[in-house]
Amino acid sequence: MTKEAKTVIIGLDGVPFGMIEGFAEAGIMPNTSELISQGVFKKMHSSIPEVSSVAWSSMITGVNPGEHGIFGFMDLFGDSYKMRFPNFSDLKASPFWEQWEGKSVVVNVPSTYPVREMNGVIISGFVSIDFERSVYPKSLIPQLKDFDYRLDVDSQKAHSSMELFLADLDKTLEARIKAYRYLWEEVDWQTFMFVFTGTDRLMHFLWDAYEGKEHKWHNYFVEHFRKIDEVIGEISGRITDDDLLIMHSDHGFERLDKDVYISYLLAENGFLQFKKDEEITLNKICYGTKAFVLDPARIYLNLEGKYPCGTVEQAEAEELLCQLEELFGSLEIDGRSVIRDIYRKEQLYSGPYLDSAPDLVLVGADGFNLKANVKAKKLADKAIFTGKHTQDSAFLIIRGLSDESIVPEMPTVMDIKGIAEESKGRS
Repeated sequence: MTKEAKTVIIGLDGVPFGMIEGFAEAGIMPNTSELISQGVFKKMHSSIPEVSSVAWSSMITGVNPGEHGIFGFMDLFGDSYKMRFPNFSDLKASPFWEQWEGKSVVVNVPSTYPVREMNGVIISGFVSIDFERSVYPKSLIPQLKDFDYRLDVDSQKAHSSMELFLADLDKTLEARIKAYRYLWEEVDWQTFMFVFTGTDRLMHFLWDAYEGKEHKWHNYFVEHFRKIDEVIGEISGRITDDDLLIMHSDHGFERLDKDVYISYLLAENGFLQFKKDEEITLNKICYGTKAFVLDPARIYLNLEGKYPCGTVEQAEAEELLCQLEELFGSLEIDGRSVIRDIYRKEQLYSGPYLDSAPDLVLVGADGFNLKANVKAKKLADKAIFTGKHTQDSAFLIIRGLSDESIVPEMPTVMDIKGIAEESKGRS
């Protein structure tokens, strides 16, 4: 790599290694297949929990949640049980575009709302609420509106009409492609990052269409990825062999058999209690509660002095953690273990924000989607989603790199760039 070499990062939210491999081999994604033949193609592990807010925050900062402070899509206001959405303002570590030289273009990276001033252009990804706070510089907003740019797919449409949802998915993809092409030409950039997030939405609702060739929407599913591959080919054809091209997902996906409600399990076993004769919400926890959960499966001890109704003394914590580990470890549905892994926070995280981390984090076994949902009336159910996240089946492609062994198990964008530069003799 020369000093003028550029870095291009393509993200495919949620896309698993096996899907990319299969589509590449079947000729559905020929451009991706060519990239695979030109470099490293590797199955990767995601963050824990395996959700986009945590995974992308780790990828763009190069540090773990104990250092960047994002542990999930939901968190609590201080000294309360009231939930809030952590956002880009809560990120405690700097993303790579605030550290690297040259201008960057960053399009649709999750958890980058509200945007802030930077050397280049940024359009935030989900969860983005206000268009005006989702784009920097603001002078770009009229052009994006001309493209009919959408900050996210309207997933609610899938609950009433799959046809309307898929039409919206198409329009969202088309507008994002227009935005990428415009910014590629109009900005004198050094780093370009472009993330496709409609893939995650599609797989949540239509994983069964991917698996079933006779499914009504199977061909649509395949064509969506074919369209993305055309853009991948276009991008790879616009850069030189000296430029660094990275393509990756933030987590994987698989079939969803059952949603499992961890709050229900805690309540049934006496660990979680709510005020009587009031609507059940997390904010209505009462004294006697030993532990509670935030999505997807982050378990917090209700520590005295830390939470308003905290009754667990520090001396009790170890015994309580052991009891919870036994409860989760023995959980079975239809003869199948529900929990694949149970982690204590010290096993996963390190850094100045360790105290804000969940005390336990659960990873579901194959087919089981773990959820908090304090309103659940049963342990398990199945809603509209047919696909769920996985922690151990993300993918990574690095064009021009031949030695897979030098790539760590959970690399960040910064790791990958450093590896590529070293392998090509650039200091």
